[in-house]
Amino acid sequence: MEASTSSYKIILGSSSVARRKILAEMGYQFTIMTADIDEKSIRKETPEELVMALAEAKANAIISKLQSTSNQERVVEPTVLIAADTAEAILQRLPVDDYLKDAEPTLLITSDQVVVYEGVIREKPTNKEEARQFLKDYSGRHAATVGSVLVTNLKTGFRKGDSDRVEIYFNEIPDEIIEKLVDEGITLNVAGGLIIEHPSILPFVKEVVGTTDSVMGLPKSLTEKLLKEAL
Repeated sequence: MEASTSSYKIILGSSSVARRKILAEMGYQFTIMTADIDEKSIRKETPEELVMALAEAKANAIISKLQSTSNQERVVEPTVLIAADTAEAILQRLPVDDYLKDAEPTLLITSDQVVVYEGVIREKPTNKEEARQFLKDYSGRHAATVGSVLVTNLKTGFRKGDSDRVEIYFNEIPDEIIEKLVDEGITLNVAGGLIIEHPSILPFVKEVVGTTDSVMGLPKSLTEKLLKEAL
């Protein structure tokens, strides 16, 4: 997909490598900012309400960070960032006032995701034991991801968001595959310990009702739609 950001700039408010890759695949150039929030302090009744509240909290935290940062050297050309270490090294941090003065609007994208299993909301596993149990639960059964995307126009203050749900059905997952994923530690970094794009787990994914990019944390079609609406 060819996308142009000539009329606006993008900040991706996420530390997720998967989300960075997806946004880059969409053809966008962007810079990275991360939000420091206590996610556990935010609780809601439904998964849809929770992921939207978390995306809003992340956006508010990043805007607050921008407001408290001044006299930083601007990065003239935005760069597609994939690796977390390089992202922090050349992070573009501008006061919100500067965004208001810019002729081009800047759009801030924030998002969040949870997994729903048997009606229970699951966030990132707290340890390997929990990650192992999560994966064993999914074996031969199904779970759902519920993700949010929120786009904030830093020039106008306009904000629009929505959520997306995907159902994932699994075949029986062998114990050795579960142990391999747990040992790698990758399951600790994703909601519900659920990851379907990993080569080890992919053969045991029976069906995905929805899009893989949404499961990975950033639904392309929804993101595209919200970016256009925020301009």
